[in-house]
Amino acid sequence: MNNEEEFYDAETGDTSWQGSHLLTDTLSEVLPDFRVFKSYWVQMCITRKVLPAAMISRSSFSIWSILKKCIGMELSKIVMPVVFNEPLSLLQRISEYMECTHLIYKACGLSDSVDRMQVVAAFAVSTVASQWERTGKPFNPLLGETYELIREEEGYRWITEQVSHHPPVSAFHAESLKQEFELHGSMCPKLKFWGKSVEVQPRGTMTLELLKHKEVYTWTYPKSCVHNVILGKLWIEQYGTMEIVNHSTGHKCILNFKPCGMFGKELHNVEGHIQDKSKKNQQVIYGKWTECMYSVDPKVYEVYKKTGGDSEKLRQVSDEHSYEGQEADDMPEVKESVTVIPGSALLWRITPRPAHSAQMYNFTSFAITLNELEPDMERILAPTDCRLRPDIRAMENGDIGNSTVVEEKQRAARRQRSQNQEEWSTRWFQLGINPHTGAEDWLYTGGYFDRNYTDCPDIY
Repeated sequence: MNNEEEFYDAETGDTSWQGSHLLTDTLSEVLPDFRVFKSYWVQMCITRKVLPAAMISRSSFSIWSILKKCIGMELSKIVMPVVFNEPLSLLQRISEYMECTHLIYKACGLSDSVDRMQVVAAFAVSTVASQWERTGKPFNPLLGETYELIREEEGYRWITEQVSHHPPVSAFHAESLKQEFELHGSMCPKLKFWGKSVEVQPRGTMTLELLKHKEVYTWTYPKSCVHNVILGKLWIEQYGTMEIVNHSTGHKCILNFKPCGMFGKELHNVEGHIQDKSKKNQQVIYGKWTECMYSVDPKVYEVYKKTGGDSEKLRQVSDEHSYEGQEADDMPEVKESVTVIPGSALLWRITPRPAHSAQMYNFTSFAITLNELEPDMERILAPTDCRLRPDIRAMENGDIGNSTVVEEKQRAARRQRSQNQEEWSTRWFQLGINPHTGAEDWLYTGGYFDRNYTDCPDIY
């Protein structure tokens, strides 16, 4: 493959930002430091389409030589060759939850609580969709590492911090720029190797607050498993239950991520229902976490199951129990393996990946933008931001030569703290009680976007 032909400079594409560009030009003349903010603002609006270099080949490396002594063990303390990584920190990987933020805004605009719940459920499923075919391991975050993401065009900002190293805990907080929602929580992934596969248990709770409706939703994630880590084609499945609770109305959405099963019949399938506080089913949710999610009336669903999909009987029941506020999905021209029940409403469909995704760690278009760094951005970002981390930057550029320098510095700092009997202090989050669940959680203390980073640690 000729890299010069396959990988090219970032395209600007949309130029709709250039009207407000005139205002920032004027401010730059008056306030020289505003040029930095102008560059950062433009950076958030114009994002790259490709990585600087193609994916580094793993063909000459044997993962079995590392893992053969680790069967049944928790893998967080096992040092893996960097070639099996992807050029993103776990903090950046977690920020991919925000790819389908438009679903949160859609939920904010709906007047019915069941309608809101089913869109929130679609958002919750969408947050795991980027894992499809992403078989590279993200870099382990350093203690004190941060990542910020501002998307002016989507109307939100995000901050996450690595608040603990053993066990590894990443705390995150996102907020609408117009005070429409807040999304926050923490992630403490636990990995185990079982001989042919690696199981990932993403411990942690997600909390979504729809401020206009004064509603709070929480959920946890199902397990995922990477198969064929020793021999064969790697593939990923999600399995287990995701229970989404509306703490304000008592509604629940219980989604079953089905294991693959014999002959792959249930591969990627998700199925569940929304029930009110009296446990009466209100809607059935179904689809695949790799493709799309639909909603349908429970009675229509029952007829579908009993009749084996008899179209005439389904049509009669669908007419009686049509989904209010949205027409049935017309099935656009896409290749889809989900059988759509007549009368169903489309809630979410995955965004197609770029044609060259396989040469770029199977990244989505959203993921490709996450480590983008313009020179002026360094003056704005906290010195602990992932974009400034040299080992990730090197791998993104096709080089894994000095991948251990950063972690060696972290180990030396940890030894120094131990000798001085110093305890690590988090900067932007503190351990407290989630007021909605009553459980211990990492809560954002505020102030990150004031841009005062004088007391940030030197971790790179």
